[in-house]
Amino acid sequence: MRISKLIAALACASALTVPALAQENPNPEHAQMAAELAALREQIAQMQSMYERRIVALEERLAGAGEAMDEAAPSPRTDPQPVPQSSPQTGAKSGIASFNPEISLILQGAYTNRKKVEERYIGGFVSADHYHDGHGPGDNRRGFTLDHTELVFAASIDPYWRGQATVAVLDGEVELEEAWFQTTALGHGTGIKAGRFRSGIGYLNEQHAHQWDFFEQPLMYKALFGGHGYAQDGVQLKWVAPLPVFLELGAEIGRGQNFPGNDRNTSGPNSRALFAHVGSDIGASNSWRAGLSWFSTRARGREGEFETHHGDEHFEFTGRSRVWIADFVYKWAPDGNSARRNFKFQAEYFRRAENGDLVEDHGHHAHESLWRTRQSGFYLAGVYQFTPNWRAGLRYDRLSSGRQNVGDNPLGIEIINYRPNRISTMVDYSWSEFSRLRLQWSRDRAMPGVTDNQVTLQYIMSLGSHGAHKF
Repeated sequence: MRISKLIAALACASALTVPALAQENPNPEHAQMAAELAALREQIAQMQSMYERRIVALEERLAGAGEAMDEAAPSPRTDPQPVPQSSPQTGAKSGIASFNPEISLILQGAYTNRKKVEERYIGGFVSADHYHDGHGPGDNRRGFTLDHTELVFAASIDPYWRGQATVAVLDGEVELEEAWFQTTALGHGTGIKAGRFRSGIGYLNEQHAHQWDFFEQPLMYKALFGGHGYAQDGVQLKWVAPLPVFLELGAEIGRGQNFPGNDRNTSGPNSRALFAHVGSDIGASNSWRAGLSWFSTRARGREGEFETHHGDEHFEFTGRSRVWIADFVYKWAPDGNSARRNFKFQAEYFRRAENGDLVEDHGHHAHESLWRTRQSGFYLAGVYQFTPNWRAGLRYDRLSSGRQNVGDNPLGIEIINYRPNRISTMVDYSWSEFSRLRLQWSRDRAMPGVTDNQVTLQYIMSLGSHGAHKF
């Protein structure tokens, strides 16, 4: 553009000089000089016109090449950017995104061969999972079964917010698993999420069932939160520190409506959580992440079941439940390329403490007793992908019913001191990242006196757009 400006300046100068010379100096010599300057001005004008035409042609060729590259390049999976819409009042660009969400549908099912047990439970634990034959959410069913079908909607709301909703459907029952919105432009590594969401505590809790490496969750998560992890209505704050290593700090407050708490219908928060995660790369092929989490909630009249001198009795618990979780994940992939080969090792350990009162109501009178527990457990899992399509994995679960104090025990509660355990091995084949078939064998000793050798053939099919999974 400097050349264009120079040519224009010369043309302007010559246009001003020629008439001046012709008027002030009418002699022949000056007339000849004026004619030469006029010819030079004509040449400059021609050069300017030719230069401008060539610039326009080059710009058109450059724009065409850019459009061709955009059409040929694969579309990366990124959050859709908001499309400005015309304002009905002013006709100006309003910056509001059109409703063009990412939609995905997850199909899951299995064939399971296991022992017929009237009621499955985890020995020594009062948990959310007490499944009765034929009426539970999948954990006690045998033969061909359909698991939750998940429908996911996700999209950018505008340049500042993003939202997502996950709906699970099974046998005519619809469950809203998640419905949240989060910030995208706060800056300084800070993010806020609100609505119904999976808590950020631990490692596995934020993952949906189709992301698991095994057919079901570890015993640890079943004992703590039930078969699908812990979710609640509330607010979450995360901050990622501007450091050479990954450091994430988070805090949550929420309604605490799910086990181990229950819906107390209070104005203030019923649950609180704090967590921290740190991680880094080791060379080009290795990475790791470690974390610590704390979770606390209260229950009022939470129903449970114990063995007593009079048989199985139902009780209500009122008190506080606290959980501490330590998690660690290590990943290896040659030169960071996990497409062909990779290995993942993960482990989590928990301790749970509950303090409160147990009440048994017989109608005309109620029995009450103090309730104090200290329980723990862990799992270790490794998964190796040895070809682009095949993976194999091994997992070991172990819990400890720990120390339990029932006060003077007027209710005659018989507490089982038991260490539930399970070992699972699996192999799966993936035609692509959207289709997977898994074969798993488990030796389950979660219930006292029962050794259950289980064989499961599972399928997971993903339709439509689906966001990237977490580390």
